[in-house]
Amino acid sequence: MQENTVNNARDSYTLSYYLNLEQLKVEKKSPRDFVTEADLAVEVYLKDVLFKQYPQFGFWGEESGQSENQTNRWIVDPIDGTHSFAKGQYFWAISVALEVNGEIIIGAVYAPALDDYYFAKKNFGAWKNGRQISVSTETSLSNAMVSTGFACIRSYLTDNNLQRFCGIAERTTGQRRFGSAALDLCMVADGQVDAFWEQELNLYDIAAGASQPDGACCPVRKV
Repeated sequence: MQENTVNNARDSYTLSYYLNLEQLKVEKKSPRDFVTEADLAVEVYLKDVLFKQYPQFGFWGEESGQSENQTNRWIVDPIDGTHSFAKGQYFWAISVALEVNGEIIIGAVYAPALDDYYFAKKNFGAWKNGRQISVSTETSLSNAMVSTGFACIRSYLTDNNLQRFCGIAERTTGQRRFGSAALDLCMVADGQVDAFWEQELNLYDIAAGASQPDGACCPVRKV
């Protein structure tokens, strides 16, 4: 995957909408889950470009769903952090990953408002803006800064991460809530935070982001 594929999504779609938010069309997929016309436009663009460049791979996008080939596929979240995007905040990102036979091979996360580009490739490491990055060396939870998120409220979630958050907050030096799981994971890979956890995430939320800590020699686990 070429870097300019993601950069073009920034220049032609996300930033044009981001700089004109008063005209942005926003719809609700559920009472607390949003989609904007920018999400849809970015996904249509990426799906079209990736199919043309790599017709051998399938596609799974948050907004359009899954194509026929799901063994080897691109996994895309056109805007991870849609609510933040629609509010004019900085922490949102375009997230693209390539999965082959159940393994993430490539992950790219681009944060247009921050102008930060993260890229990871199997056996190649993790990189930010062309500089190789590595995770924090902190091993003590009592000295750690951690980040988390809270899922859209669902009826079967009794406390929506609150119990875990309170327990971990008592044992760490700092807690952050940025609003984009993809960027949370990139910040772990870059050593800006020491750990991240969240529940009720979908694969398209984390596929590209999770490849970053893996590339920076940090385990990512489902618990």
